[in-house]
Amino acid sequence: MRYDEYLTAGYPIASGVIEGACRHVVKGRMERSGMRWTIDGAQAMLDLRGTSINGQWPMFQAHRIRTETQRLYSKRQLLKQLAFRLAA
Repeated sequence: MRYDEYLTAGYPIASGVIEGACRHVVKGRMERSGMRWTIDGAQAMLDLRGTSINGQWPMFQAHRIRTETQRLYSKRQLLKQLAFRLAA
């Protein structure tokens, strides 16, 4: 690493910042009492945690609602095209 250049640019060069972020983002959520994680489950939880911490939760929820609605109700447009006759 070119410490002199990084310090001049204002970049942190110590691992303390990264360790603190790991403690805040990962350990604080993943190592609570009685929790057990699979690799896939832990990755999914960390993805959601990162989305929340970055302030992207409302955008994520809107996207998720759109995609799930499309997946679950993809034939909805066909129903609008059909003409239903009411029994007289």
